[in-house]
Amino acid sequence: MNVGDAIRAAAGRLAATSDTARLDAELLMAHALGTGRSEMLLRSMRDPAPASYGNLVDRRAGHEPVAHILGYQEFFGRTFRVTPDTLIPRGDSEVLVEAALELKPAAQRVLDLGTGTAALLLSVVAETGASGIGTDFSPAALGVAHDNADLLGLEDRVRFHLLDWREEGWAATLGAFDIVLCNPPYVEDGAALDPDVRDHEPATALYAGPDGLDDYRILLPCLRGLLAPEGIAILEIGHEQAEAVGALAAENGFSSELRRDLANRPRALILR
Repeated sequence: MNVGDAIRAAAGRLAATSDTARLDAELLMAHALGTGRSEMLLRSMRDPAPASYGNLVDRRAGHEPVAHILGYQEFFGRTFRVTPDTLIPRGDSEVLVEAALELKPAAQRVLDLGTGTAALLLSVVAETGASGIGTDFSPAALGVAHDNADLLGLEDRVRFHLLDWREEGWAATLGAFDIVLCNPPYVEDGAALDPDVRDHEPATALYAGPDGLDDYRILLPCLRGLLAPEGIAILEIGHEQAEAVGALAAENGFSSELRRDLANRPRALILR
């Protein structure tokens, strides 16, 4: 079987478990060939399919995310290492980066709370002259963040701290920032998630109490002390949480502005 035939067969098989079956099949084939997807589509479709491809398709058919199989994910035009210890950066979250660059292009200090892969932090730092700090309570996640800073050549402009915002005094020594970014856990306990997410991404980065708001309740009272004069905080939210998180922000003295993702769903609140 040649590459083109193998991709068609894999896409048919993956249609039962993926909304992007053809793309998944192509990305996995390019990985098996050790080349880029565009290069493969241009030059390799009549070549023999590698024997390793079947195993990759089996893994994806079992709901393992493509990003975990490949070991990386594209985000805001850059490649980030990912592992099961972090959330996979998603295109929906790019709206946070876009808002930061639009509203604070001359930012000097950026903080990313719950940094994970550090995709948000490193994207903003790479596009500006800012320095940054990322925090996470997971040592394994911080290891991924360090790797990504090194891969992007930004290790001299960022620092990472092992911090848990559920512990008292966690923010005391961080200082003040022009931009605070945060994609906290916001899924309701017991919510039905796709197996790709439920079985392969860290539950501690997903679930946040019966209404999905527990971490916002912890974070919002602390944000004022982390913002420089005229600083802004940008929080990712679930697409049905704009009103609830906006109300919590108002209770803590913030005005909020909603930003929507590419599917026109509520995705981020900008707090001032």
